[in-house]
Amino acid sequence: MSTNTESKVTVQEVINHLRAPIHDVHDLVRLLCIPLEATGLLPLQYRKYHTLSSESSKAIDASKTFPILQRILLETILPTWEPTLKEEGYMPLIQQYFCPDDPSNSSTAAGIAALCAYSSILSLSTQIKLDMLLKLTREYPIDRLYKIISEIPDAERRSLAWDDCLRNVFAVPGKVANALEGRIIPPLLEMPDYTDNLSVRCEYLLYTLSSTFVPGDVSLLTQLFTKLVGVGMFPSSTHLSPSQPSFFRSTLLVIRQRLRENGSSSQAYKSLWSTLMSSLPSLLTQQAVVGSLFASLESMSVPDACNGSTISREALLLQGVLGEASSDTNFWQVITAVILTRTWSQNHARLFVCWISRNTRALESFISGVLSVWTSPDHIKYSLLSHHRYVSALLLLSVTQFPCLSPQVEAVALSPSFVSAIGTYIGHTDNSIRRCGMLVAEIVASRVGKSLDFCDWDGDDDGRNWAREMRKLCIWGDTVSDPRFEDRDDVGIHEGVSSNDNIEGDSAQNLQLESEVSLPRSSGMKTVEIPTDAGYDSDDSLTGYASPSAGSPSPTPSELLEIEQDPTLHIGVKKVSRPVYLAQLGALLRNTHGLGSGEESHEAEKIEMALTAGEDLIRRKRDFGTELVENAANLVYGFIVLNNNYDLEDFDDKRQRIVTALVACCPKVAAPCAIEEFFKSQYSTEQRFVILNALAMGARELASLPTYSSSRPPLFPSKKLPPGLHQKYSAAGLHDHVGLLLGDITREAADKSREPVTDSLPEFNRERQLRIRKAGKVTEVVQRPIHGIVPPQLQPPKAVTYPDVAAEYFIMPFINRFWVFLRDEQVREERTAHRDILFQYRGAGTGLILNPVILSHFLRTMAVLVHASRNGPQWLAVIAPEALELAVTLGSRQVSLALSDQVKEMSAAPGGRKDEAAVLTSSLDLAIIVLDGSLEQDGGRTLSLEHAVLLLSVGEWAGEVFKVLDSGGRVEGMGGTYEADLRRAAAGVVLKFQELASRWRRSMVDVR
Repeated sequence: MSTNTESKVTVQEVINHLRAPIHDVHDLVRLLCIPLEATGLLPLQYRKYHTLSSESSKAIDASKTFPILQRILLETILPTWEPTLKEEGYMPLIQQYFCPDDPSNSSTAAGIAALCAYSSILSLSTQIKLDMLLKLTREYPIDRLYKIISEIPDAERRSLAWDDCLRNVFAVPGKVANALEGRIIPPLLEMPDYTDNLSVRCEYLLYTLSSTFVPGDVSLLTQLFTKLVGVGMFPSSTHLSPSQPSFFRSTLLVIRQRLRENGSSSQAYKSLWSTLMSSLPSLLTQQAVVGSLFASLESMSVPDACNGSTISREALLLQGVLGEASSDTNFWQVITAVILTRTWSQNHARLFVCWISRNTRALESFISGVLSVWTSPDHIKYSLLSHHRYVSALLLLSVTQFPCLSPQVEAVALSPSFVSAIGTYIGHTDNSIRRCGMLVAEIVASRVGKSLDFCDWDGDDDGRNWAREMRKLCIWGDTVSDPRFEDRDDVGIHEGVSSNDNIEGDSAQNLQLESEVSLPRSSGMKTVEIPTDAGYDSDDSLTGYASPSAGSPSPTPSELLEIEQDPTLHIGVKKVSRPVYLAQLGALLRNTHGLGSGEESHEAEKIEMALTAGEDLIRRKRDFGTELVENAANLVYGFIVLNNNYDLEDFDDKRQRIVTALVACCPKVAAPCAIEEFFKSQYSTEQRFVILNALAMGARELASLPTYSSSRPPLFPSKKLPPGLHQKYSAAGLHDHVGLLLGDITREAADKSREPVTDSLPEFNRERQLRIRKAGKVTEVVQRPIHGIVPPQLQPPKAVTYPDVAAEYFIMPFINRFWVFLRDEQVREERTAHRDILFQYRGAGTGLILNPVILSHFLRTMAVLVHASRNGPQWLAVIAPEALELAVTLGSRQVSLALSDQVKEMSAAPGGRKDEAAVLTSSLDLAIIVLDGSLEQDGGRTLSLEHAVLLLSVGEWAGEVFKVLDSGGRVEGMGGTYEADLRRAAAGVVLKFQELASRWRRSMVDVR
C-alpha cells in the first residue's frame, strides 16, 4: 500500500522511541497503538490509548513496517517489559503484532503480520517464541497463508513470498527443537504432530481451491509439493515408523471420502489432483509422490486379505488422484517407471493392472514395458525371487485382460525376446525362478490356442503354490469380481472396464481355454512333441577336441569378468565404504573380532581403507568446523597403536603421513596427545619413531618449512630391476627424515656467521615473552567505530602457525614430561640396584625410551622443533635455555645404570656399539641450534647475561669432547658416519661458544 510523508514520519518516530529506553508502561502502550491503528489491527478495548487525531492516522505498508517492529519487540521490549505487560493485561496488544485475533485476521494487514511473524520469531531464540508459534500454527495454517500470498498481483513477487513462507513454515519443528536443547517440546510443535497437521491443511487447501480452480495457475501448488518432497513427506517405504512424516498416511482417508462425493465438487477435486500431479516440475518429484501413494495403500500389504472389491476400490482411488491411465502423456513414463523399477507386492500388481486396463492403448504400452523387463537377461539372472514373481504377475494379469487369440496376445507369444527368455528361464538354477518362466509360457501358450505343459506342478514347494494362485487370478481377474462383495461406489469402475469393447471377449471361450491350464498336470502326461528327421542323429552335433588333452578349455576374459561381476557369488561379502566423517575413519581402526575370528580379510580391508583415505580426509577437515578437534585425540591413539598384522603395502609410509597430518592440522590437540603417548611403556621402537617423526615434520609444516631434506643420499645403481621394483626396494629401508633435516640445519648453522637480525633490520623487532602466556578465558572486546573495519567477532579465525604454539603445545610439554619420566626411571633403578644383576631394573633396555637408539632420535626431534620455533616470542627466555640444559645433561651424564662402565665391560662385543656416539652427536647438534639461534636473534645477549652458568657449562663440555677427539681418543660406538658427525658437531659448538664468549665475556664474569 502507498503511504504519505506524514504517516512515514509518524511510524519512524514510533520505531525510534521503541528503540530508545522507555520509562513508563503507558507511554509504551500508546506507542504500540499507533502502528496497529494505522493498519486497522488495533482492538476496540485499546482505542482509548490512541491519542492521535484521525487525520494523522494514515495507512502504512505493513510488509515493510511490521518486520522492524516485531524484531524490536522481541529483542528490546519483551525482555524488559514482559512481566509488567502481563501484570497490567497488555500482552494481547503485543500479540496483535504477531498473530492478530478475530475478527481482524481476515484482513490483508493481519495476514501480512502473520507472514512476517514466522520469519521474525524463527530468527530469534526467545521464551515467547513457543507461545507465538503455537498460536500462529493454529490460527494461520498453510492454507490461510496461501490465500494471503495469492492476492499479490505480481507473479514474481508472489513466487518469492511463497517460497519464503514455505521455508519458514517447514522450519518450525527444527528451530523449536534446537532452541529447547533437549527440553520438553509442546506436542503440536513436535515433528510427527506438526507434519500431520501440515499435511491435513495442505489437502484442505487443494479441496478449497478445486471449486475455483484455473488449470493454468498451479505454480504455487507445485512449489508446495516440491517442498513437501524435499522435506521427506512422501516416503517410498511401505512400513513407516510413527515418527516418520507421510502426507498420504495423514490424508488418505479424507481423500477417499472426497473422491466418493457425488456432484461437480468431486470431479473438480479429481481434476485438480491430476493436473497437479502432471504439472510437477521434476521427474524425481513426480516419482516420489507416485511411489509414496502406492506405498500408502495399506490394504495392499496384506497378502491374503484383498478380494476383488478391495482392488477395485483402490483402483478408483488411483484414478481419482493420478487420473485415467494414458500412454500419450509424459506423466505415463513416470508411472511406469515407478511400477517397473521397484518391487511391489502381488496385490499391487493386481491393482496396477485393474487401473490401467480401462485404457486399451495404455494397457498395450504397459505390456510392452513389462515384457521388456521380464525378458531382460540381467533381470532373469540377478533379480530376487520376489521381483521375479511381481513382474511375472504383471505380465500374466495384463495379458489375460485381452481375449484369447487377440492380436495383442499373439504379439507377446510370437515375440523373439519372449521365446528366448523362456529358454533362459528354463535353464535357471533356482527352481522357484524357473517355474515363473514355465508358468508364463504355459498361460501365454494357452491364450493363443497352443498346448504346453511342463508337468512339474505337484506339491507346494519351490513356487508351486504361488503358481496355482496365479492361475486362479488369471481366470477370474479383478475386473469381473463378484458383485456381492463390492461396495456401492465401486460399481462405476467395473462398468467402465466392462464397457470397453476392445478388451471384452467371449467369457465362455476364455474359461474353456483357461481350464486346460487351471489344474496341475500329472507328471506322466506328455506335453510337448518335438518332431525329428529320420536321418538325424543327436551324436552328430558333438565335435571332439582338436587337442588330445581331456581338460576343459580355459575361460575367456569376458567370461571371467562376468563371473567376477556376478552379485550372486558375493552374497554376504561386506564392502568397506570410504569414510566421509572422521568418526567413520576412527571406527575403521577398531578391531571388533580379533585375529582368530575368521574376519581377518574384512579387518585388513578396513585398515587398508583407513590408511588410504586417512590423510586426505584429515586435511580436508582442517578448517571445517570442530569435527577434527573432536576426533583428533582418538585418531592419534588409533594410528599410533596400529600394527601391520596383514602385511599391507606402504603401511609405514601411509601411517606416518596420517599422524603427521594430524599434528599439522590440529596441533593443539594432536601434539599433546602424541607427547603423552610417547612416554607410555606399551609402544615399540617403531611406534615411538612414528610419534617423533610426526612431531618434527608436523612442526616444520606448520612453520611453512620444507618437511624433507634437499640432500638425500644417492640410491644404489640398478640396471636389472624395472623402475617400479627399483623404486620399491630402494625405498624399503626408510630414510631417517629427521636425521637428514637435522644434518642440513646443523651444517648451515656451523658454516654461517651473521649479525643479529634485530640489529640490522629494526622493523623485525618483535615481542619477547619471559614466560608462556596462557590465553585468558574472558577477553575484552574493543569496539572500533571505524567505517569499513570488520568487527573482530566477524573476522575469520586466524590460521595457527608453529611459533605461536611451539612453546605451549610442543617443546615445553615434551621437555617437562621427559624430566618427570627420567626421575621416575632413575628412582626405579636405584630401588633395585642392590639386587643381583639379573634382577635389576634397567631403564635403557631394548625398546625403552632411555635406550640410546630412541634417546638419540628424541634429541634430534627436539633439535628440529627448537629450530622451527626460533621466531616465537618465548624462544629467547624459555625455549633456548631449557633446550640447552637438556642437551648438556643428556650429553654429559649417564641417564641409566645400564650404560655404566661395569655394564659396558660385561656386555662389550668385538665391533663396539654406536649408541653412545649417537646420543652425544644429537646433544651437540641441539646445542649448536640453540647457540646459533641465540646469536641470530639478539647476538647471544639473553643467553649470555641471564644464563651465563649454563653457557659456560656448554663451552666446558664441548671443549672437553673436542679435546678428546682431537687427541686421538674414541667414544664408545664411534666409527663410520658417527665419527665425522661427532667431530663436526663438537667443533661447531666450540666455535659458537667462542663467538658468544668473545662478545659478552666481561659481562659474564660478574655473574659467574
